[in-house]
Amino acid sequence: MAKPKTGEVIDAKKAEKRIKQGNLLKAVGLNSTQFKLEEELKRIKGMLNTGHELKVVWSPSFDSKLSGEVKDKVVYIYESREDKALEAVRHEFIDYLVSQAIEPYKCIANKLIQLLNEIAYKKKEEIVENLAKLLSTRF
Repeated sequence: MAKPKTGEVIDAKKAEKRIKQGNLLKAVGLNSTQFKLEEELKRIKGMLNTGHELKVVWSPSFDSKLSGEVKDKVVYIYESREDKALEAVRHEFIDYLVSQAIEPYKCIANKLIQLLNEIAYKKKEEIVENLAKLLSTRF
């Protein structure tokens, strides 16, 4: 039996035949890889009892340099092979958790850099002003 393509419209007889064969996913024309990714994400969220705000979207891309990424609480998976896609959803979930853990340190480091830049700028401006005054005086 041919696997339906994502978004394929199938007639009622095909759907009934697929239901009788026990393949509900194919019967309704759902993408089994997307379903498996959703189930895997649900499983690891349950195991770790965190990350419940995340959703997963399988968007296979042959030209992407990334296996996946998290944007706006959505885990985008770009791997076309199902086994690689499952690995990627696990990887991106862990990366998301670790990134959240280090976020406070990143904020502090950025504030410190901003403060040091302001101090350095004020010092530089003070030196420039003093040198400009020195050069404008006549001997």
